[in-house]
Amino acid sequence: MTLPTPVFLAGGAFCLLAGYLSGAVVAPHHQRGQTATVVSFDSGTAKLCLGGDAVKDEPGVKDAMLCGTWSHSPGSVTPQKGDTFRFVTMDTSGVKGSRPRDTTVIYGTVVED
Repeated sequence: MTLPTPVFLAGGAFCLLAGYLSGAVVAPHHQRGQTATVVSFDSGTAKLCLGGDAVKDEPGVKDAMLCGTWSHSPGSVTPQKGDTFRFVTMDTSGVKGSRPRDTTVIYGTVVED
């Protein structure tokens, strides 16, 4: 049995709408990212440390700073100490080889005024 084309298209549209709505309801509420202040950045290792109220509840915060590996798109402005930085994080902790490791990846960019 085959479905008529309009019924098939309406079913597909309904599935897309349901997926979008469930993603909007279930997804984290800070989808646009949070903003923090750059405490330090090492361009050799891409280690970025952020501070401020936005980082205090993030996993992996030590001494009121969130540090991790900066991931960015090509051509992004290099962060400098004191810059305002919009970010989201991903905890990629796990086991590499036989050693556990704590790793945070910070995706984001400098907020230009």
